[in-house]
Amino acid sequence: MCALFLIVCALTRDDYHMVVDHADQNLIGMAALDYLAGDGERAFDQLLSYHDRYYGPLVEAPIVLVQRSLDLRDSAARHSRYLLHHSFFLFGGICCYLLTYRLFYSRKLSLITMILFLLHPHIYVHSIINSKDPAALALFMVSLYLIHRAFRRETLGAFLLCGIGIGLVTNLRIVGIVLFAAVLSLRALDLAFAESARERKRALLTGGGVALVAILTYYATMPGLWTDPAGRFAEALGVLNAHPSAFSNLFQGEWLYGPDGPPWDYVPVWVGITTPPATLLLSLVGTTSLAWRARRRPRDILRNGPLRFGMLLLLLPVVTTAGVVVLGSNISQGWRHLFFLYAPLIGLAAFGLHWLTSFSRERWVAAGAYALAGIAVAVVIVALVRIHPYGVNSFNSLTDRTTPERLVSRYATFGWYYNARLLETTERPDASISLDRSFRSGEDAFRGVRTPWACSPPSPPGTWALRIYANTFSCIIDPEPYVDGIRSKARTGEPLLRSVFDIHRDGRHLYLSRDGCATEDVEANFVLHVFPANPDDLPGERRRHGFENLSTSLDRTAVRLDERCAAFARLPDYAIARIHTGQYDDGGALWLADVRFDGREPSQPPDYAEAQREAMAGEPLARAVFDVYLVGRALTYLRDGCTDEEAAAPFFLHVDPVVAGDLPAHRRGHGFDNLDFSLAGSGARLPDGACVAVVPLPDYPIARIHTGQYDEAGERWRAEFALPDGE
Repeated sequence: MCALFLIVCALTRDDYHMVVDHADQNLIGMAALDYLAGDGERAFDQLLSYHDRYYGPLVEAPIVLVQRSLDLRDSAARHSRYLLHHSFFLFGGICCYLLTYRLFYSRKLSLITMILFLLHPHIYVHSIINSKDPAALALFMVSLYLIHRAFRRETLGAFLLCGIGIGLVTNLRIVGIVLFAAVLSLRALDLAFAESARERKRALLTGGGVALVAILTYYATMPGLWTDPAGRFAEALGVLNAHPSAFSNLFQGEWLYGPDGPPWDYVPVWVGITTPPATLLLSLVGTTSLAWRARRRPRDILRNGPLRFGMLLLLLPVVTTAGVVVLGSNISQGWRHLFFLYAPLIGLAAFGLHWLTSFSRERWVAAGAYALAGIAVAVVIVALVRIHPYGVNSFNSLTDRTTPERLVSRYATFGWYYNARLLETTERPDASISLDRSFRSGEDAFRGVRTPWACSPPSPPGTWALRIYANTFSCIIDPEPYVDGIRSKARTGEPLLRSVFDIHRDGRHLYLSRDGCATEDVEANFVLHVFPANPDDLPGERRRHGFENLSTSLDRTAVRLDERCAAFARLPDYAIARIHTGQYDDGGALWLADVRFDGREPSQPPDYAEAQREAMAGEPLARAVFDVYLVGRALTYLRDGCTDEEAAAPFFLHVDPVVAGDLPAHRRGHGFDNLDFSLAGSGARLPDGACVAVVPLPDYPIARIHTGQYDEAGERWRAEFALPDGE
């Protein structure tokens, strides 16, 4: 069955496009592999400074290792990533089968339970495109199987293996400590009710063993914690409770701010409106049967057996959800951060299906229960096929779907999980405008629906909601309010910077435009980071990053006007020091640009031909693939006969100050200033074939500079040098 799922994934993987998190996920694996390979100080700095350093590399490191070993790039890299994501998830399905079989010794029941586990519409698509949350769910299921196996066998080896499983799931989601606490609590219960000294000794030995191995496994697989285990673990716990990403989330018609914490009904409602009703019903039956057995034989809860394990499955989601609400954890974007709770939920469904098939001795009763379960599986398969590949935005029949407007105005939908194709429909007000983030043409299942609700606050007036059958999702900003602005303003005046897209500014708006635009030019994800002149001007949740991320806004406002692409974003009101923008896809950065401002006024881009002449008048500080010169207070990178690969690879530039206190506040924790750049953003290719980049240096005294280039395969070249005396 898992092989069949893997074949389906291989045949449909091209239907899923670039996910915005892939670049960050790749960095998790690259940083860990480079550090383990002893790749010097740069790898150590990267390991401790990248913003997702508290996510373990358990999934990402093998993916990056496969991509590097086979030299996979672009679509091949994306396809391999999707197959590996799904393989991790399918391994969780195998353990779901094994757990159910060891509980009830029924192959039919185990197979149906495994299929229900794998065919949650919301999670199934995530299992292909999302490397974090479904993998955590899979490992949670693996850990549940190992916990049941350990308590069934009562051997030290089984408990040590259980500890490894708990350590690995904590690597992906630190909330795995819930399983750690659960196992130790069960061992404490066994210790308290032990009837002999031998049983007490075994409980102490196995409990201590599972705790020690779980801790060692977690730290062994988290190289980012090795330099300061206790301190960095405390920071990881803080990130668990207050994740720095400050998303807003539409829930029951109201916008919730993620750092404020979810309401008490947030998780139950999201689980209820996205999970197949048959699974919910079976879970309810399973819970009822466990409660009935516990009421009849309460002492059985204290004994090591199926009832106690069933009560553990019941308590895990209840305790975790209560903890999320009480602690005010930053949970947003639906319930994907809590997908691991589906493991105990499906376990309760297995208890429910077992009760339905065994409470009567009549064969037709069991046959009827299996038939209904089979019909439920068939319904889910049909729904997945009809909505393919947009299952991340599926809602079940329990949702209020009286009108598309009603649904899209009450619950968040996630169009950012895939690049979109063009929707051709006569219902749009301007048929000459092709919207990015919309869907395939020529399919009657899709139709545009005008709604008065905005997708995310704040946004321009008017949105599009797209409906597939009974499911409405993916809000898209109506282009009418700004089309005229793009046509007139983005074509007039000198751009702040010329790159793949020309960058213009009009008042508090930034426009990016390009002639001769291809579909790929709009489909690639835009990035827009705004650095303030005064870091205190940033919203509170963004001060730790040092910039404001407006990428989503820019991405949703991309349009294609005839043969011209354009996008816009409204800039914040505070004084801006620098804007970093560009586009990327699975292969990495397509282009990046840095626009520097003096207060509110942009600086002019340098004359690169003049920069080339000035640099060649002196001796380079370093000779490598690019020669590096110091010209004034700027570094000039120069190479003759520059190839496309040498121009496209991102540059890293780390500046070590003489006095650490000279660093910007948000960089003092790292110990260096990160001025990474790209040739497209800070340089140019000259007519004589040379590549030139000019990067201004900070004003403070500099002790040492580390620079070079890297791509997905790793480091291309590096240089390290000090500035001449007096600089």
